[in-house]
Amino acid sequence: MKKVKISVICFLVLFLALTTMTPATWAQEKLTYEEFSKRKAWFDDPRPYLTDFYKRFVSPELYSKLTYDVEEMKKLWAECVGFRAPDVVGKIALEIKPGTYSYKDKEKYPFKELMIPRHYDRFKPGGPPHAGNFPEIKVIPTRQYYWALPIAKATKENVGRTKLDNQGYLINDSYVAGYPFPRPEGKFKAQQIMYNWEKRYSNFETNFTWQKSKGFTGGLKEDFNTELDSLGMRLHGRVCMEPYGWLDDRAKKEGEKQVSLIKFYSPRDMYGMVIGISYYLNADHFDQNLMYINALRRVRKMSATDTQDAIAGQDVIYEDQDGFSQKLSPKRYPYKFEVIGEREYLIPAYTLDGSVYYSSKGLELRNIEFERRPLYVVKLTQLDKNYVYSSRTIYIDKETFMLVQAENYDQKGRLYRTAEVTFAFVPEMGMTVMFGGLLADHIDKHSAIPLLFVQPAPFLTRENFDFGALFSKGK
Repeated sequence: MKKVKISVICFLVLFLALTTMTPATWAQEKLTYEEFSKRKAWFDDPRPYLTDFYKRFVSPELYSKLTYDVEEMKKLWAECVGFRAPDVVGKIALEIKPGTYSYKDKEKYPFKELMIPRHYDRFKPGGPPHAGNFPEIKVIPTRQYYWALPIAKATKENVGRTKLDNQGYLINDSYVAGYPFPRPEGKFKAQQIMYNWEKRYSNFETNFTWQKSKGFTGGLKEDFNTELDSLGMRLHGRVCMEPYGWLDDRAKKEGEKQVSLIKFYSPRDMYGMVIGISYYLNADHFDQNLMYINALRRVRKMSATDTQDAIAGQDVIYEDQDGFSQKLSPKRYPYKFEVIGEREYLIPAYTLDGSVYYSSKGLELRNIEFERRPLYVVKLTQLDKNYVYSSRTIYIDKETFMLVQAENYDQKGRLYRTAEVTFAFVPEMGMTVMFGGLLADHIDKHSAIPLLFVQPAPFLTRENFDFGALFSKGK
């Protein structure tokens, strides 16, 4: 039973990105779990908890280093991708204009034409079998989103440098920094889109997160609750935080992509457990997972090969992390890649203040804003019939390359699991950070929801992630 519980919680950590701790030298005010909980309650709390978050919990020196001229960021990113989102939407279902709509308006306006089917189905009052329905939405004008100036500069400087092989798979040595394919095109367009997601810059390059998550049965009865913090560091393609490029010679030699360290505070029997993960660029190199087990006071190596195993038979598999984290390889469960859609959809907007909340009654999403966004729809058809999914349908934002939603179908063609990722956007930083999401199992009827804070933490070093850190953080 403990193994099952550990697996569920481990995924939730990974689904919500890589993160890090903030010592007094960098934080104006130390963010404790108590402060985290005070700023946003689990239910019925519409407070805009992100309004002053970065100014309050990041030192003036670091805040200044990570903020840039907004108009310059907007201009340069539009040059990179070739458009601004507000200029390319507004062509479908023109009757739906900015304003507030309830689920009763679904009969009056063509929401079915404009929404992703999964969102359209959830546009109703809350109730079983899943959390996350929304009986009311506020449609807002489309915003232009953009990336931090160093990310945009690296993207522009390296246009055309990243290469794919004759099967459309990334040649790792050709990638330097930034988004590798800012204007996806050609025979391998679908793979280019997915590699943009793989090389994403969300959540800062080195970061810290407080996170809490809850899971619910098909009857919306809570069946797990977990609290944790995690540290994370990008090891290559660094442009915002020193050292730039590769973190060090070891990362370059070993082909390391990123590292993370996760500590659990609840449930009670998980308190003090720590997981350390090393991710590799080579798609055929299995990642390394180590766990400090508090009851044994020992570190044990976890299997890195069973990545398609169901996590407790519930919402996800390990390769569903962040919505999609499966390594693209012609050897390990290869796909047929297709762009099956490229159009605007009405989707949840990136929040600027974090005022979105869940209601205690019906687990409804409240205060939720929607905006028209240009999206790619990529279909990945599995060529190995032994894989758990027959296909995946991935919705990707064309302007930011962020994953909006993933739909996974079983070998019988049934919708099996969906993962929705929701982001906050920090305008002065040109940065998106994960602040929530929704995981749903459509066969076993289960769902999970998270809430988290993400902070930049450039002070982290290798020592925060090495073997000794598993012991020191776990004790």
